[in-house]
Amino acid sequence: MTIATAKVAGVDNIIATSPPLRGTKQIHPATLYAMYIAGADYIFCLGGVQAIATMAFGLFTGKPADCLVGPGNSYVAEAKRSLFGRCGIDLFAGPTEIAIIADETADPYIVATDLISQAEHGINSPAWCICIDDQIAHKILRLTNECALRLRTENVGNVAWKSWTDLGEIVSVSNRQEAVFISDIYCAEHLEVLCKDLGWWLTNLRNYGSLFLGEETCVSFGDKVSGPNHVLPTKSTGRYTGGLSVHSYIKKVTWQSMTRTNPSVPVRAARISRIEGMEGHAQSGDIRLKKYFPGKKFDINSKL
Repeated sequence: MTIATAKVAGVDNIIATSPPLRGTKQIHPATLYAMYIAGADYIFCLGGVQAIATMAFGLFTGKPADCLVGPGNSYVAEAKRSLFGRCGIDLFAGPTEIAIIADETADPYIVATDLISQAEHGINSPAWCICIDDQIAHKILRLTNECALRLRTENVGNVAWKSWTDLGEIVSVSNRQEAVFISDIYCAEHLEVLCKDLGWWLTNLRNYGSLFLGEETCVSFGDKVSGPNHVLPTKSTGRYTGGLSVHSYIKKVTWQSMTRTNPSVPVRAARISRIEGMEGHAQSGDIRLKKYFPGKKFDINSKL
């Protein structure tokens, strides 16, 4: 999800890393093949802080990274934070989040399953449900506990159960306007809407990392298959930024060029500079007026 995006953006040199499988010294074969197909120029079997340092300082390639992007644990996030300035970064990422808005038309079992699907990411991954119907809310609560307990018995450990019991929330609201208000405050990384009139929700919701409209889609689909990019803002940063895209790899620059025929720019620049008490700036305008318009006088001291 990060390599292909960089390739589309036209990045000249793409360095990718992935940690080895537990107990081995190799990247998972499927992951390695996907990285190769996506277009990585270099692939390292590394994870964590050491992977970030390798890319940032150009170890083994001689090509220090201009920008570091992609997900990672708290150590990776702190490594990226400490390197910000030396390198660009996509965003400061926290634990993954999911919120689901559900009304009386929602399937409570699907809501419960989707909430717990993200809770298994880690014990600090919150899952929130904003529910407009009290009966559905009670069903979701019962079924979510069941789903979390099932994962606790089927998988090693109890990550999803601990995350749900510690951080899970079901918020009951009276109408969809109140649901939008609460959702925009939470500003979830992933926001599913399992309600009628999906167009209304698309128009009125503002703060989220990525929006999933209707039960036909879900966070797991976006995470694994469907897109858009799944490197997304967390911890309410979706209020002011979006997820990873080709724009994350594109540097925006400006330029300008002028003719010598119009004295208005240097005259006004000199006046503004003197109002601000910046004589050196003003003289950059003065010297051009003298060169380009010899013998002509301009009022460069008066107010605009």
